[in-house]
This record gives sequence, C-alpha cells and structure tokens, in this order.
Amino acid sequence: MPLPGEITEVENSISDLPQPTDPATDNAAAQVIEQTLLKVSGAPSNAEQNALLNRVVDAWRRRHGQGSPKPILTLVGGYAGSGKTEFSRFLSDITGWAFLDKDSLTRAMVERLLVSLGGDPHDRHTELYLSEVRPLEYRCLMETAFDNLKVGTSAILSAPFIAELADPDWVCRLTNRCAARGIDVAVVWVRCDPESMREYIEFRGAPRDAWKLDNWQTYVSGLKTETSPSTAHITVDNRLGAAISLADQTRETLKRILA
Repeated sequence: MPLPGEITEVENSISDLPQPTDPATDNAAAQVIEQTLLKVSGAPSNAEQNALLNRVVDAWRRRHGQGSPKPILTLVGGYAGSGKTEFSRFLSDITGWAFLDKDSLTRAMVERLLVSLGGDPHDRHTELYLSEVRPLEYRCLMETAFDNLKVGTSAILSAPFIAELADPDWVCRLTNRCAARGIDVAVVWVRCDPESMREYIEFRGAPRDAWKLDNWQTYVSGLKTETSPSTAHITVDNRLGAAISLADQTRETLKRILA
C-alpha cells in the first residue's frame, strides 16, 4: 500500500480511460469527480473555491469535444511531503491542464548553480539558496506557466509557495497580471500532519531532504500545519494521506464507470 502522499506511477490513469459514449455515463463520471473534490476540500465557502470546483468538473466535460473557456492558473502549494505533487497530478489527470512541477523543471539547474556558487547541491535552507537560487527557481516555473497560458493552455503549478502565499501583495500582483491577460487564478493549499509528511519524506529518500530529517524538530517548529495561508482559495485536507487515498479511489471508480 502506498505511503501517505506517496508519488507513484498511475496505471490506467483517468486520461487513458475511454471517452464516455453517452451523456449518462459522462454525467456519472462528472458526479464522482465532483463528490471527491467536495470530500477533500469541504463545501465551497467562498466564490473562488466554488469557481475552481466548477472549472475542474467543467474541464472534464470539455475534454470530450466542447470548446474551452479562458485559461486558469492553479497554484498548488504545501510543505514538503504534504502530497501537493500527487494532488496536482490528479487535477491534471481530470482536466487535461498542463502539470508543471517545480522540482522537475528546475532541480538540475538548481544543483548545478549551487555547486558553481560554492555551495551544497542539495542545500534548500541556507541563505545562499534562499537569496541567490530560490528566486530563479520560481521565476523559471512562472515563466513556463505563462508560456502555456499565453496560448490558451491552463496550467497547474506544484511548488511549496511558502513565502509567496504568505504575501497577499504577491498574490494580488499575480492575480492582476493574469486578469490583464484574461486568465483566472486559483490557489490551493494542501494541508498535512507532520508525521505523515516525515513518513513520505523518508520514503522518497531525496538528498535535498537530508537537512530536514537531520533537524526535524527545528524544521517542524517553523511550520504552520494547523492553518492555511489567508491567500488560499481552497484547502485540501491530506492529513493521514486522506486526500490522496480519495484520489486513488476516484480513479478506480471512474475505471469501473468508463471501462
């Protein structure tokens, strides 16, 4: 059984399933997706949350031949090991929106740059990384997103976004930039408990996590795991791996409906 938040290769992903052949089957599949999103995030409590839930379900329907609305930029943030990458993949699987993971896009560049600056390639906590490298990581991620958005392709970005989502002005600038280009913005925060995050971090065994594991209490003491950033439109509850488990169950249900 996968560990909470574990990233695995998904066999027969939703996007690989046959397209619905009749409206009743399509509606049944859309209802399964909608129910899953409500379970992991709760009933919509604001306009932005309701809008994103509707867009995800609508994207499922539009993949079957209908036209597309204006693009949407979805930021999925959370601490290391929270399950944000796997939840982002799930959203992309449903919607067909581009999935852009910060580590996949920038890790090789980050490691090489840290070495060239005389640092540790796996450093993710010193001032060298935070001031000289991290800003470039996020710049690469955002510019790649806008390359997709400019041609009408919605994008899901998976990254911690810790500093960014703690800054309402940053989110406001991004929202205004997107609005000027006819792009919607949604912010998702994936909440997880420290024990589950450590379990996943230990399982993946990434060198960049060594400092976190060696200094776990110091690291965890700086996290706000009981709350979400005020800028988040939706909080996905992945404590004990609940959201990722529901995502996997949804894939299995859709297989039965669509196979």
